[in-house]
Amino acid sequence: MKCKQVSRLLIGALLASLASCTYLPSLNRPAKASDNPDTKNYRNHPVLKTYYGISSWYSIKTNRGRTTASGRHLSNGAYTAAHKTLPFGTKVRVTCLFNGKSEILVITDRGPYRRSRIIDVTIGSAQRLGFYSRGITKVKVEVLEWGNWRYKKM
Repeated sequence: MKCKQVSRLLIGALLASLASCTYLPSLNRPAKASDNPDTKNYRNHPVLKTYYGISSWYSIKTNRGRTTASGRHLSNGAYTAAHKTLPFGTKVRVTCLFNGKSEILVITDRGPYRRSRIIDVTIGSAQRLGFYSRGITKVKVEVLEWGNWRYKKM
């Protein structure tokens, strides 16, 4: 009996020490662009193409599920976006024109399905960009790196 208790304590101590070694962003603070491993090297990346238009936001609830068109898991706070024609995996810098905030996102979904809009960002990205309460805003979308071209180029 004593041996089982000691082994449980050792396992608990081991798990606690392993948990302290891994880095997880805090849920109590807003997410930073540096938390996103996909976008760390794209701050001064050359721009391949620029679009101007209106952006809106979407979430798990409005996406009718938890996966995107590319098959990736959708999270409301993810650094992802939906575009009608850009290939999946394309890195874009979305800049909100009324306040100048920008974020680097990865295209993982299709949409928006309104003719006047050029990109949908996740609800977390909309909060970080500062237009969540507005719903839509004018943005500049800069293509930084083309994604996977095995999908049909439109």
